[in-house]
Amino acid sequence: MLRALSLAFLCIWAAVSCAWAAEPIVIGAYLSMTGNVAAYGQMGWSGISIGKKMRAEVMGRPVDVRLADTKSDKIESANAVSRLIEKDKAVAVIGEMISGNTIAGGAVAEKSGIPMISPTATNPIVTQEKKWISRVCFIDTDQGRVLAKLALDQLKSKKAALIYDVSQDYSVGLAAFFKQEFTKGGGKILSEAKFKTGDRDFNPQLSSIKASGAEFICAPIYYTECALMAKQAKAMGLNVPILAGDGVQAPELLELGGAAVENIYFTTHFHKDMITSDRGKKFLTIFEQDTGKKEPDAFTAMAADAYLLLLDAIERAGSTDPEKVRAAVLATKDFDGVTGKITMKSDGDPIKAMVIDKVENGKFVYVTTIQP
Repeated sequence: MLRALSLAFLCIWAAVSCAWAAEPIVIGAYLSMTGNVAAYGQMGWSGISIGKKMRAEVMGRPVDVRLADTKSDKIESANAVSRLIEKDKAVAVIGEMISGNTIAGGAVAEKSGIPMISPTATNPIVTQEKKWISRVCFIDTDQGRVLAKLALDQLKSKKAALIYDVSQDYSVGLAAFFKQEFTKGGGKILSEAKFKTGDRDFNPQLSSIKASGAEFICAPIYYTECALMAKQAKAMGLNVPILAGDGVQAPELLELGGAAVENIYFTTHFHKDMITSDRGKKFLTIFEQDTGKKEPDAFTAMAADAYLLLLDAIERAGSTDPEKVRAAVLATKDFDGVTGKITMKSDGDPIKAMVIDKVENGKFVYVTTIQP
């Protein structure tokens, strides 16, 4: 009888142990799946989904990624992070893709003491004086410096026009950093034009730019407005080069802008021609299988890296304890990501290479990689 009871107890204990071992680790993802920058969120979710196919378990437990739509809105971003942490019990959060929404959602994660990794939020404020927030992308101070150098060294021009979106933290910040570096190098801003997200008529700003005699336009803005602005510039005979930041690298730029966006040069995080690692090659194979496309974008690749780096950190931590996961994220060194090697600094920012791409024959074409 005693033996039978012991055997029964062992069976129950084994079943409970297996159930615990199989209990999913919940990770939250808050992304703009709808709204004016929905393309970024959709690319981000594609990247996380591919990352999950590349690695679906950590510490012997399945990973359950819960998605919350920010609707491209700051308030919704904060609410999304609250739901993921309080309702879904996420042990860490990935998001958002744009800086303004990341700052809003990050405030909630910071207060809750939950690690957050943004794939592509480049504004310095995202991690500034934050304990729990990190990212896998370069920041706008670096991006502004590279854009200024591109203008001065490649375009050989010191006469610029600057156009930016006053309602987006990313755009305002990057415009300021470009202006600072460009003028430091001897350049002059002959026209400084502003607009707000959702504007569709850029003729007043472009008329001012044309009258200024600027030799190129620096447009640290998002893909929709950049495409419309470029088309309207061509229509009024303003045929000057356009430089942009990573916010333009979405298929919608090509679809909306057509021939008007040809030869736009921009700073970005990734191009498939730079892939050398086994992880990058595996990502590319799954991307092609899933989408039928040959050209993965930077936002998809960066979101995959955020997911994979987070799982690597959880594994190194040997725990889902927030403090241990956060410490492991910041201790990351030479992580061989889809987009290249990533080493994290103590402030939550990575040491990361930057890529220059251009639009050529209706495609994003790799130009060069700038090492950190």
